[in-house]
Amino acid sequence: MRYFIWFSYDGTRYHGWQTQPNGITVQSELERCLSTLLQQPVSVTGAGRTDTGVHARQMAAHFDIDALPMSEHDLTHKLNGLLPQDIGVARVERVADELHARFSAVARTYYYYIHTSKNPFLRTYSLEIHYQLDFELMNEAGRILMDYDDFGAFCKAGSDVKTTICHVTHAQWHQTSPTSWYFQITANRFLRNMVRAVVGTLIEVGRGKMTLQEFRQVIEGGRRTQAGESMPAKALFLEKVAY
Repeated sequence: MRYFIWFSYDGTRYHGWQTQPNGITVQSELERCLSTLLQQPVSVTGAGRTDTGVHARQMAAHFDIDALPMSEHDLTHKLNGLLPQDIGVARVERVADELHARFSAVARTYYYYIHTSKNPFLRTYSLEIHYQLDFELMNEAGRILMDYDDFGAFCKAGSDVKTTICHVTHAQWHQTSPTSWYFQITANRFLRNMVRAVVGTLIEVGRGKMTLQEFRQVIEGGRRTQAGESMPAKALFLEKVAY
């Protein structure tokens, strides 16, 4: 039987989602706790991979088991008691056997947070920016993303991917206060480091260091070296996975 786990995590102290040989990860913690509670080795498959330091407000993963020895509600409660404080399970639910946490997902949404004045309460999960940005121009550039489907220019060099094709359906900056903004981007899939590279390139546009035409040329050129720098991981959240 297949079960989905819906959970969130603060990625600050983790080496990303996926199990690594020499670092603590969200996947390894989840598998450790599940295996302890279910008294058998349990492996989980996540909806995707988040990099070191990236957070998730809503992540999904599935695992298979012959029979669950407790209710989904009890497993949720016991997982939360055993997991570290920076990982929280919202629910465990039985799903159809063919539903796959990664391949059945139809859309993923990320938020990237920035603020433009010193704020001690935002420093952990938002990037402080000290220069002027033209958010209207940055939103024009965001709309350009939806004219393309090959985003090799924003893929981390050396990534082992079969294709750099992604379908972006939303890319927009939203203001939440006079000094706080977040960038929302939704696509069917994302490449490694893609969102942080997109944000870095949009900031180049917002600072007046890159024109909209040059932004198009970066995408069409497909070269990571022509795009902006990758922004820090601490301000990036996987916000939602849709099925």
